[in-house]
Amino acid sequence: MSNIASAPKMPPQIPYIIGNEGCERFSFYGMRNILTVFLMTSLLLAIPEELRKGEAKEVFHTFVIGVYFFPLLGGWIADRFWGKYRTILYLSLLYVCGHACLAFFEHSIRGFYFGLFLIALGSGGIKPLVSSFVGDQFDKSNRSLAQKVFDAFYWIINFGSFFASLFMPVLLKNFGAAVAFGIPGVFMFIATVIFWSGRHKYVHVKPTTHEDPNSFLKVVRTALGGGGAGLAVTLLGVVLALYAVSCFEALGLVAALCLALLLVLAFGGIGAWMQLDRAAPKHGPEAVEAVRAVLRLLVLFALVTPFWSLFDQKASTWVLQADQMSKPQWFQSSMMQAINPALVMILIPFNNTVLFPLLSRLGLKITALRRMGMGIAFSGVAWIVVGAMQLMMDGGDKLLITWQILPYVLLTIGEVLVSATGLEFAYSQAPLAMKGVITSFWNLSVTMGNLWVLLANSSVKSDAATAWIQSTGVSVTSFQMFFFAGFALLAAGAFGLYAKGYRMLDHYRG
Repeated sequence: MSNIASAPKMPPQIPYIIGNEGCERFSFYGMRNILTVFLMTSLLLAIPEELRKGEAKEVFHTFVIGVYFFPLLGGWIADRFWGKYRTILYLSLLYVCGHACLAFFEHSIRGFYFGLFLIALGSGGIKPLVSSFVGDQFDKSNRSLAQKVFDAFYWIINFGSFFASLFMPVLLKNFGAAVAFGIPGVFMFIATVIFWSGRHKYVHVKPTTHEDPNSFLKVVRTALGGGGAGLAVTLLGVVLALYAVSCFEALGLVAALCLALLLVLAFGGIGAWMQLDRAAPKHGPEAVEAVRAVLRLLVLFALVTPFWSLFDQKASTWVLQADQMSKPQWFQSSMMQAINPALVMILIPFNNTVLFPLLSRLGLKITALRRMGMGIAFSGVAWIVVGAMQLMMDGGDKLLITWQILPYVLLTIGEVLVSATGLEFAYSQAPLAMKGVITSFWNLSVTMGNLWVLLANSSVKSDAATAWIQSTGVSVTSFQMFFFAGFALLAAGAFGLYAKGYRMLDHYRG
């Protein structure tokens, strides 16, 4: 009887959070997966057809950049002012309003784009909070059950994505944009109600009332505060960032701002690394080593950004390619994206229970860094396949849409190896005081990946660039596909070389 009494119990409030997550993910992927098609076939019809694809891709990836940039804002608000529960609730209400704008302003570019902004703010703002809010519901007596909940989280995310990918394109075709974008809004409203319903059951961790004197930014500021070569490198980054912002007409405002942020982070990180020991007298050696660990991880994150460039284009470039392929009349191009979550739900348990144990018994140790490097390489191979298919279509061959299954399989294998591994690895390497910083930078790596897409699109808009590409004998689309494939394969090689010299740490809680 004593064993039964002492068995850990699942917190009764967890189903409210799981239900919220399932509905929220359906709402997000429901609108995201039909966004490119709607832009091409309805909202951007006033743009000449030869420019419309580029414009639709730019809008889509600008939206994704916002989704993965706003976690910085959501995390800061939760930690300093409202706490996780109220921040999730309030931003969810903005999220619902964003969906309403998409449904009501299907013929208004300004109204529709404002809706995308609200969704990016809401979805991105709550992104780093929901999973950590789950962790708040557990204590030492039942934390052994937390992993089951996180597994359920990943499963429900892909479950929602799977059905959204199947049904929303059909609704868009048969019932129009108001219905197709309105239904995800209804699901987001239901998600918010479910989350609110558990308000009296949750464990609420209050926001901090004071700033950490040894935070990441304070240590970096101290290291750079005394002048020297490190500060000069940082200031060079600031100057380059200002120049990037001044080029907003050529690059686009969002791409220019993101490039400016990247330059400040890159040169600021190098400058801080050069004289980080200067911060030890004020903050102590432990805080300095914590910042050094974060900076090491930032190099890995930078090398992962090409993967996100390729992965997120499955909802833009690959959908546009699918439009050119032969398919049944009832089948919509966006529905191919359902292959991705379906494979994720199969591959994760298969890898963990069959593949990795088998490789281990054969003497092959698949470390976290090796998984991530292989994942980046798989994404590059997927794009070689897509590029070869595009060459065939450019030559006049009409391919069946089933040809896309192979690159989807390769890309999903890459996703499982990179995405499902990367954040857990980063957490294991980051000191306890810096784990929040790591979450923010991981989300920023997705933003930067989509920045590369915007910059690549901008670079081929000039007549000179287009003429040069056409002189090679391939279309602009094919050229970009092989460019991104090479980009990922080079990143995979660089990642492998850097990983060889990386010193593994273990910063889990005792």
